[in-house]
Amino acid sequence: MIILFVLFAFTALTVTATTGSVTHAQLSSIISEIRIDGNQRIEDSTVKSYLLVTEGNPYDRARVDRSLKSLFNTGLFADVSIRQEGTVLIVDVVENPIINRLAFEGNRTLEDEVLSAEIQLRPRIVYTRARVQNDVQRLITVYRRSGRFAATVEPKVILLPENRVDLVFEITEGQQTGIKKIRFLGNKKFSDSKLLSQISTEETRWYNFLSDSDTYDPDRLTFDRELLRKYYLSKGYADFRVVSAIAELTPDRDGFFITFAVDEGPRYDFGAISVETEIKDIQPEALMEFVTTIEGDTYNADKIEGSVQNLNFELGKLGYAFVNVRPQVSRDRESLTIGLIYEIRKSPRVYVEKINITGNVRTLDYVIRREFELAEGDAFNTALLQKSRSRVRGLNFFEKAEISQEEGSAPDKTIINVDVQEKSTGELSVGAGFSTSESVSANMQIRERNLLGKGQDLRLGISFGADSQQIDLGFTEPYFLNRDLSAGFDIFSTKRDLQDESGYNLERLGLILSTGFPIKEDIRGSINYSLVNEKIDNLNSDASTVIQKSEGEYLISSIGYNITISDLDDILFPTTGSKWIFGNNVSGLGGDVRSLETTASYIRFFPVYENDVVFSTGATGGYIVGLGEDVIILQRFNAGGSNFRGFENRGIGPRDIASGDALGGNAYIIGSAELRFPLGLPQEYGILGRTFVDVGTLTGIDDNDSGIADSGSIRASAGVGMNWVSPFGPIQINIAYAFLKEDYDKDEIFALDFGTRF
Repeated sequence: MIILFVLFAFTALTVTATTGSVTHAQLSSIISEIRIDGNQRIEDSTVKSYLLVTEGNPYDRARVDRSLKSLFNTGLFADVSIRQEGTVLIVDVVENPIINRLAFEGNRTLEDEVLSAEIQLRPRIVYTRARVQNDVQRLITVYRRSGRFAATVEPKVILLPENRVDLVFEITEGQQTGIKKIRFLGNKKFSDSKLLSQISTEETRWYNFLSDSDTYDPDRLTFDRELLRKYYLSKGYADFRVVSAIAELTPDRDGFFITFAVDEGPRYDFGAISVETEIKDIQPEALMEFVTTIEGDTYNADKIEGSVQNLNFELGKLGYAFVNVRPQVSRDRESLTIGLIYEIRKSPRVYVEKINITGNVRTLDYVIRREFELAEGDAFNTALLQKSRSRVRGLNFFEKAEISQEEGSAPDKTIINVDVQEKSTGELSVGAGFSTSESVSANMQIRERNLLGKGQDLRLGISFGADSQQIDLGFTEPYFLNRDLSAGFDIFSTKRDLQDESGYNLERLGLILSTGFPIKEDIRGSINYSLVNEKIDNLNSDASTVIQKSEGEYLISSIGYNITISDLDDILFPTTGSKWIFGNNVSGLGGDVRSLETTASYIRFFPVYENDVVFSTGATGGYIVGLGEDVIILQRFNAGGSNFRGFENRGIGPRDIASGDALGGNAYIIGSAELRFPLGLPQEYGILGRTFVDVGTLTGIDDNDSGIADSGSIRASAGVGMNWVSPFGPIQINIAYAFLKEDYDKDEIFALDFGTRF
C-alpha cells in the first residue's frame, strides 16, 4: 500500500513539472519586439511591412525564412539576416546604394541618348547587381544589332558618401562585324550570284562604305528569307521554302559566314483563271480585263497580288471601299498547274466619315485638306484617294505622306488617316557648271516653299559668277482668296556678260504677275503679264552686225497664257502618264516690241520594270514671229545646256561666222528619250542613274546677212547621268557626247548641279 502511494505521488509530481515546462517555452517564443538595424534611408515600418511575422506572434522558423526571402526580393537590400535574442526579433539589413549618376564611356558610334533609352537603370534608382547585368546584356544586344559583335561592356561602380554610387558603363565597341561569305545550298535553277542580287544582305567589300548592309543583322536575315521566297514565287516555284538560314561567327569574332539552305521544288504554270463576285451590280466578265494572270503563263505571285490590287482599285472607283478580293488557289501537282478563282465578297457602298491628319507640326491642316479630291461625307472613291495622295506628295513639304483607311462607326463608313512627316522646306540651293571651254557658272537661291505653314512660296535668288549676276524676288499664294487660284509676282534684275557667246552685255529689270486656275480635271491654265526693261550695251569691237543693230534699250510689255494637261501618277517622280504644256505670249501692249510667241512641250513616262526602271520620251518646241517688224535678238530662243545636253548654253543655232557670236533663232524643236534606273544601291540613298538621247535644232533669223551660219540641221547627243538626293541636297551629273553637230557649234561634255537645304 505504501509502495502504491509513493508511485502515485511521484507520477503526479512528474506530470506537474512537465506541464509547467511547456507553458514557459510557449511564453518565451512569443515575439515581444521587432528591431530593425542597419537601415539608413528606408523606414522601419517599410522593412516591417515585408515581414510575414509581427509583434505578438509566436516565433515560427518557416515564416521567418519566408520573411528573409521577401526582403531579398524587394531589391532594396544587398544583405539581410534575422536572429532572435530572447523575445526580441532583430532584422539586420545592408541597403543597396542609390545611383547618383549614370554615364557611358568609350561609345563613339552610338550616342548616349540611344544607349540610355535601351537600359532600365536611371539616376535615383536602387543599384543592384542583377539590374546592372541585365542592362549590360541589353547594351551588348544594341551593339550586335548595329553589327558590332565584338563589343564589350564593363560596369564600374564609384562609391560616394551617404550610400550613393556613380555607375559607369565602360564600352569597347570594336569593329563592325562584316559578312565574309554568303553561301546557298540546294539552288539548282538560279546561281549564287543571282540569289545574292535578290537579298538585302551583302558580302563585305571596300566599296560598301556608304552602306551597312554588309553587317550582320538577325532581322535583316529574316527579311532576306522573305525576299528569296518572293523571288522564287515570282518565277513559278510555288513550293519553294527556305529550309534554314544560319549565321556562323568566326572564332576571332571579326566576321560571319551566312548559309541559306533552300528547297526549290518544281515550277508551275497558271491553270484556269476566273472571277466570281457576290455583288449583283458587278459582272465578272467586265473585271477580267484587270486580271494580269493568264492561263498558260508561268506562275507569278506578284501578278496575283497585282490583279488583286487592280480589282480593289476598280471596285473602289465604284464606291466599294472595303471589298474583299480573295484568290482561291487550286494546285495540281501532276500537271504542275495552279488554277485561280478571284472571289469578290459582298461589300456595301462606303462614305467618308472623317479625314484625320497627323504628323504635321508646322503645316496647317487646311493646306493638306485642300489637296484632297474627297471630302467628309463624300462617297468613297479609290481613284480620287490615289489622286489626293499624289497631290499631297506633290506639295513637296513632306518626307513621307502615307494614306490609310480604317472602318468607321458603321459598316458603310470609312475613316481616312493621313500620316505625314515634314521635311525642311527652306532651301539654300547652289549650282555650278563646267564645260569643255572651262567656263564656270554659279548661282544661289534662298527659298521658303511653305511660309508660316500656309503653303506660300517665297524665294530670293542671287546668281553670281564671271558671266552673270541676278537678283530675283518672288512670291506665290497657291490658294488666293481661299479658292483653287494661285497668284504671285516676280521682281528681278539681271546683268549678264554674253561676250563669249554673243559679244554683248545684257541688263534686264522687270516685273511678272501671274495667276493659275483649274479648267477641268487634269487641266490647268495660267495667265501672266510681264513688263521688262532690257538693255544691250558694251558691244565687242568685232561684234556681229546683227547685234550692233540691236544695241540699245527696250521696254517690253507682254501678256500670255499656258494650258497644262497632266495625268502623271506622281508629280515628283512620275512612273506613268503624260504632261502637255501649250502657250502663247503677245508683246505689244505698249512698249517698244511687237511679237507673237508660241511654245509647246510634251513628255510621257512608261514603267519598264516594277516602277524602278522608267522610260520617258518627250519634245519641246517654240516659234516666234514679229508683228510688222523683225524679232529682236532678246526675244529669240536659245538652245544648249540644260535643255540640250551635250552642248553649252547657246551652243547651237544661228551664229555669226566671223565673230562666233550666237544669235538665237525664231524656231526650235528638241526631242529627248531617257531611261531612269536604280544603281543597285539601297533605296534610302536616293541615287538613280540615267541614260539619254537628245535630238533637235534651232534655226531661223530675220536678218539674212551672208556672214550668218544657219544650217537648220539636226543635232544629236547621247550620254549618261546620275541623280542623288544627298544629305547636302540634290546633285545631278551629266556626261554627254554630241555626235551630230555643226563645226561652229560649241559642245559640253560634263555638267554638274548641286545644292543644299536648311
